[in-house]
Amino acid sequence: MPISSKTPPTESVPKTATGSRDCHAPTAAGKALFQPGILEPGILDQLRDAVFTADLQGIITSCNQGADRYGFSPRVGRNIADFYGIEQQTFLASRAIASVLEKGRFEAQFRGRAKSGCGIEVHLCLTLLRDTNAAPAGILGFSIELTGEHELLRVTGKNLSGDTLSQAEGTVVTGAVPLARREIDGTQFLIASPLMHKFMGMVDRVAGHTETVLITGETGTGKELVARTIHDSSYRHKNGLVDINCAALPEHLVESELFGYEKGAFSGADSSKPGLFEMADKSTIFLDEIGELQPQVQVKLLRVLDGAPYYRLGGNRKITVDVRVVAATNQDLELAVKEGRFRKDLFHRLGQFQLRVPPLRERPEDIAALARHFLSLKAADKVFTRDALAALQAHPWPGNIRELRNLVAKLAMAADNQQITGAEVLTELRGETTGGEPAAATRASGAVPLGNLENMEEQMIIRALEQTGGHRAQAAERLGISRRTLSRKLREYEIGASSDDGSAKLGFISQEQQKFFRAKVNLSVTLKNAHGRELQVQAVNLSTGGMGLDAVSDPTGFAGLVDVSFLLPESETVIQAKGRLVWTEAGGRAGFRFVVVEPALFEELQHWTNRKMKDEGWEIPS
Repeated sequence: MPISSKTPPTESVPKTATGSRDCHAPTAAGKALFQPGILEPGILDQLRDAVFTADLQGIITSCNQGADRYGFSPRVGRNIADFYGIEQQTFLASRAIASVLEKGRFEAQFRGRAKSGCGIEVHLCLTLLRDTNAAPAGILGFSIELTGEHELLRVTGKNLSGDTLSQAEGTVVTGAVPLARREIDGTQFLIASPLMHKFMGMVDRVAGHTETVLITGETGTGKELVARTIHDSSYRHKNGLVDINCAALPEHLVESELFGYEKGAFSGADSSKPGLFEMADKSTIFLDEIGELQPQVQVKLLRVLDGAPYYRLGGNRKITVDVRVVAATNQDLELAVKEGRFRKDLFHRLGQFQLRVPPLRERPEDIAALARHFLSLKAADKVFTRDALAALQAHPWPGNIRELRNLVAKLAMAADNQQITGAEVLTELRGETTGGEPAAATRASGAVPLGNLENMEEQMIIRALEQTGGHRAQAAERLGISRRTLSRKLREYEIGASSDDGSAKLGFISQEQQKFFRAKVNLSVTLKNAHGRELQVQAVNLSTGGMGLDAVSDPTGFAGLVDVSFLLPESETVIQAKGRLVWTEAGGRAGFRFVVVEPALFEELQHWTNRKMKDEGWEIPS
């Protein structure tokens, strides 16, 4: 079967669970938790955090009143993933439940949104419940909000005991974000910064599609881990990822490696060999350093991406494969297209989704988390002091995570004491290279020595302005100083700050894929059939093309063309249109497609969808 360009089944309408029973009425599967004499519902309702039970598919069977803090009123019958932001849903639905069933436990931090609309950080713990025969019977979950403690540290600069933190301490704590961990092929993927939480949400969304993905970013940012995350979170994860570094092979071998060859195709071809695309059939192929492909291979790759059969080298039999392509590069492919080194049509075909992995200097919270992690692997008995972490966060890291890992390894071996200090970090950094030049040469060119405290302050101010898109108020808050103090520092260091409030784009979504973008909602929808009968249902996602519906109790009574009306979220616009149910499932789930929408209303819906895409981090064509 050729590579598909159709809407993926996982994104057509997310198969969130349904149900309208009261949240506090435990079902049989939840009685183990809410059993009289053990844990009464009234006792659990006193807890501020969410406690719930679920079946082995992740469908909630009972929960306490603490669950009401989230962005919708949770009910028995909804999926655990519905408690959290849309960026985590794919991961939770596809991987977390599987981890619980396999290992008996799952634990991580996630970002969610409270009813008030403000963001919250929660620690999720899922544990497998077993019956008297030790057979899996359900899941017990705890969702503990972490935001309060971190907000206190960020806003007041004090710890929970009321002690004022030093400037160096405040710098590190200011960006404190609950740490999320993902294990990808045995490698720990640590996510501590808000920017990376947002980025990984985009990665999870992309994972649910079948289209090609182009991952860009500087060297050492972790592009391969992102590619493996996309594969492991997709429905193709049961088959192994096939990967190749296009820059690591001689030019004359790239085509034969990708597409295979027949016996006698060239000198030394003593037998036939399938290519990597054949090996990746029904799976994902990762093409690293794709900017290094020579033109003749680019042409053949473009045909394969378009679903056309191809020949092995020296072969006469057509081969068709079903492969998803994820490519990566640290080159500027747009510049390569302009210079004629890369085909324009291939660039656009690869870029159905483009993801830009943020460099380490844009996410200082990750620097501290990664440094601690790498140090624990090399010397578990050693720790970084706060001034050491501040020094690490002030470094620009041209080599990104790879450079940080190597530096920590050197520090672990060189340090004599249990604590690694800022002075030791700065000494080691002076011996590192910056952008390919020795640090000594950089200082000789006129740069201020990295060990200068004033220079560290200047770098931190510049970094904060970069992270907030030049927004001075947000930068001052991030630094833990007043707006007036920041303005004085800007004049003192002669730093020019843009007033642009925009943030760096993390990805690009093509026009073709924009129509498949579905934003998570929880809104009431009215369906009206040809006989004037009305039915109230719930929409769980919304796009310019249709909606995912829940609680559709009588789908047969609303077959054919029906009227639909609903209030567009975050507006006073009532959308009225005509459409039809295109699929239904047991339990009341259904997919609804718009057929006729007035141009003015469609434009409002499109603007709303575009805002949702931009809020998620996507850059879209104007």
